[in-house]
Order: sequence, then C-alpha cells, then structure tokens
Amino acid sequence: MPLIIQVSLFLPYKYGYDFPGKRTFKSIFSSKGAELQSLVSKATGANYLWDGNPEYWGKFSPVLFPVVGALKNGTYLFEGNEYKLPRHGFARDNEFKAEKISDTEAVFTLNQNEETLKVYPFNFTLKLHYKLIGTSLSCTYAVLNPGTNELLFSIGGHPAFAVPTNEKLNYNDYFLEFNKDENLTYYKINGDLIGDETDVIYMNNHSLPLTHQLFYKDALVFKTLKSDTISLKNTNNAHGLSFSFKDFPFFGIWAAKDADFVCLEPWCGIADGINHNQELKDKEGIIALPAKGNWERTWSVTCF
Repeated sequence: MPLIIQVSLFLPYKYGYDFPGKRTFKSIFSSKGAELQSLVSKATGANYLWDGNPEYWGKFSPVLFPVVGALKNGTYLFEGNEYKLPRHGFARDNEFKAEKISDTEAVFTLNQNEETLKVYPFNFTLKLHYKLIGTSLSCTYAVLNPGTNELLFSIGGHPAFAVPTNEKLNYNDYFLEFNKDENLTYYKINGDLIGDETDVIYMNNHSLPLTHQLFYKDALVFKTLKSDTISLKNTNNAHGLSFSFKDFPFFGIWAAKDADFVCLEPWCGIADGINHNQELKDKEGIIALPAKGNWERTWSVTCF
C-alpha cells in the first residue's frame, strides 16, 4: 500500500483508511482532521489531489471549523468573554473517531472535549461523511447541536487539487471553467482579514486561466459567486474534474506561492472583515443552529 506509506510521511496520524475493492477510484483518509488525502484513478494511477508536500503546504483537504479564515487579532467575543482561535479553527488538527469504514463510505465524528471547550464554549457533534460512487466523491458536513443553547459556527472545505496530474503538462496548461456566465468580483485580503476593496476578473468563455502569479497576493475570495460548479481542465487532453458546491454562500480559490495545486474552497462562513467588532454573534456568515438542531452541506468532485 504505497499511498498509505506516502501519506504517513507527511502527517502524523494513528490510522489510515482507504476504500478497497474493485472501484474506479481509490481514496485515502486520515483520522486526524478526517482529512481526505488522496484520490487516485485506478485506471491511470493519477492522483487528482495535491500530495501534501510540506515545502509548500503540508495539508491536503482540511475541514475548517468552527471558524473559516482568520479572526481579527485572533480573538472573538462571546457573552462578555474573550476567546482565541487559530485561523480556520481547530477541527483539522483534532483526532476524529472513525464511525464507519466500507468500500464506498467513510464517516468520521468529532465532539466537544475538555480542550475545545477552553477556546469554544459550545457542545457540538461534527460529522464528515465521504461517499464514493464511480468517479465521484462527495463530502457531507453534518453538524448537530446537542446542547440547550444556540450553537454558533462556521464551516468550510479546503481541498487542494493537483495541477498538473502528469509530467507532460505544466501549471499554465490548466484553467477553471465556471458553469455560469459571470465576471468574478473578489474581495482582497488585508493582513489575513477581508478588506473593503474589491477587484474584478473578466472571464472569456466562462474560463479563468491558472497561473502561479494569480495567487501571489493570497486567495481570491468571493461573496457573490453565481456558479455552483467549477471544472478544472487543461488545453492538452480531456482529463480533469468537476467540483460542485450547492448552498455555500462564500467561496475561495487559493494556492501557495509557486505550488502545483489549486484549492477550491466552499465556505459557509468567512474570515473577519477589517472593521468587525469581534462579537461571534455578529460575525459575517455565522450559522446559528437551534438547540437539538441539525445542519448539513455537501460538496462533490467528479473526475474524468
């Protein structure tokens, strides 16, 4: 199982899980962060996911919870108390319980614990449910509020896809194709926070060419994206992927400087704005889940 060995070299985790059996694609996960770490075509051997090279960015597809992006001064306020959380929260660095592992499904669960309650005073159950069907993989984020008070949270995805997937191509051979005809108005990052300044990328034929320079000033952050499917394609062959994300109000596109990947990031929540008052209840995009309530969102990737 060389791919499991490869994964273990980059991130310390207790267990590696894969989907065995006679499937078109093979996926590998880590119980740390319930992270998808590989999506390999059994036909071609191509890994559609970034390989996690720590020289650039040592993650693969982390879940962002209970915040997306950075907090102003790394701090939020709740009921008169001050709490600190790192950028993108803590779920990606916590050990999840593997509830179900089969040929086609993997379900991981994280609950509040003594350490999370010090920085996030809420009871919660977070489930990541992966399902493999042919050449498609879906990821469902399910949040349950087991408490008696409202649960305030944000959540988002951060999957990094390999660009290119073989040695015959280079980064500039690739482009992103949006399923809606639109120009891309994005918010500029200001010291890890969302600034007031916007810019526009004018697309030709629904397409955004990929260049490393596109991300030299950090991520492209969208609040008004019309598209809910983005395809990663290249100009040399018919192979690529389609990434679908319905009902995620925010979206980010990012790559580390000069790294051979692109992150397609569906978010329910967003980094603090530069003028935010730091109150968690007033945070842009915050989800208020009633006591005993359930909440779900799903993104999926189809490889071709």
